[in-house]
Amino acid sequence: MSVDARKAAVLAEIPRLRRYARALLRDGDRADDLVQDCLERALRRLDNWMEGESPRRWLFTIMHNLFVDQMRRKGRRPEGAMLPLDHAEALAAPAEQAELMGAREVLNALQAISPERRAALLAVAVEGFSYAEAAAMLGVPAGTLMSRVARGRDDLRALLDDAGRRRMIRVIET
Repeated sequence: MSVDARKAAVLAEIPRLRRYARALLRDGDRADDLVQDCLERALRRLDNWMEGESPRRWLFTIMHNLFVDQMRRKGRRPEGAMLPLDHAEALAAPAEQAELMGAREVLNALQAISPERRAALLAVAVEGFSYAEAAAMLGVPAGTLMSRVARGRDDLRALLDDAGRRRMIRVIET
């Protein structure tokens, strides 16, 4: 396969990489930075990609390793301060649609679980990797991955049940 064909195959994975990065980080700018770092590293090391294999798992492995490195660095440095909302953002009203609220609750719950469980759950449930592929991509044994997925699902269920109860209480109190 020519270098141009390899580059094209890598670039075709950008939408999936962006989706995974946004789900991991829940911050569009940081997710885009992660995707860019991943692509830079992949294009510099294009020779490491095995011929005849889809670049998807290789790229997700690179991205996961970069994400883990970011989380380690984040643990060593304090988080930056929140910027104040501008006037338009302060006036914004939450969405009234139940579907959007449900999606927001799921995304918030995903952020509340541990990064290891979140990465495993996203790789299997959202990106559709098999347990074996996801385990190889994340660099853990298959049993560990299955445990992280199961515990991540349990964590999500508990968090979403709690959020649903809180929402019902708000409706009853008003």
